[in-house]
Amino acid sequence: MRALQRLAFEPRSLVEGHLAGRHRSTAIGSSTEFRDYRPYVPGDDLRRVDWRVLARTDRFYLRTHNQETNAACHVFLDSSASMGFGAPASKLDYGSFFVAGLAYLVARRHDAISLHLFDDAVRAFFPAGSTTRHLHTLLRALEANPPGARTSLAVALQHSLGRLRRRGTLVLVSDFFDDAGAIFDALNPYLHRGFEIHLFHVLDPEELQLPERGLATFVDLETNGRVVAHTPSIRKLYEQAMADHIRNLRELARRRHVRYTLARTDAPHIALYDRLIP
Repeated sequence: MRALQRLAFEPRSLVEGHLAGRHRSTAIGSSTEFRDYRPYVPGDDLRRVDWRVLARTDRFYLRTHNQETNAACHVFLDSSASMGFGAPASKLDYGSFFVAGLAYLVARRHDAISLHLFDDAVRAFFPAGSTTRHLHTLLRALEANPPGARTSLAVALQHSLGRLRRRGTLVLVSDFFDDAGAIFDALNPYLHRGFEIHLFHVLDPEELQLPERGLATFVDLETNGRVVAHTPSIRKLYEQAMADHIRNLRELARRRHVRYTLARTDAPHIALYDRLIP
């Protein structure tokens, strides 16, 4: 955690909120951060008149400010059966550790974070909070979160849209073994509402490059379907299909100004947090 303590969670876009905090809001208010001047109109609070400008120009101008608000970070963690792949640590272990670190960073800044654990539906939801108790609740939930059923990120996003009343940063952590078009269709309403979206594509190295194993049985962890194949014979076809899937996700993200990051489980977590810092 010492390395994490050197980082800070800082969304790139302006955010919305109701509590006084560190992040600028799109709302105009009366905080201490100067925004601009505007002419005085009858009914305005005379306490906001800039008397120095009046002395120089003989005209009444008011100082306007950006309100300072706390940022909201909404995390969706894929907890489907396919995330159980990997040894000694699974993709779910890797993703959970990343989310735990992110929760620590957000709480450290007194910002709010919500957590959605999903497979083919949202099976656990923790509304946004910023207290130490809330952080501990999220950490306990991550520790007690085994891989579940099949994946449906689109369903999880559609189900949660009404719950997220305050826009902010949306972080999706998944292996994205799902229909890419359906995922981005489900993301569109969040984009239209002004969410800043980050996709963290968690994959085990063996999913990117098939190991040298000769004849092998491949098991679909979500359907329990099995295929016996000669690894050298299918390696090129498989790796091309995986590369195409990643390229498609990356391109769909680029077109919608969504940030895509490939997160290999053999790479340090710490570099991933840099993707959330402008």
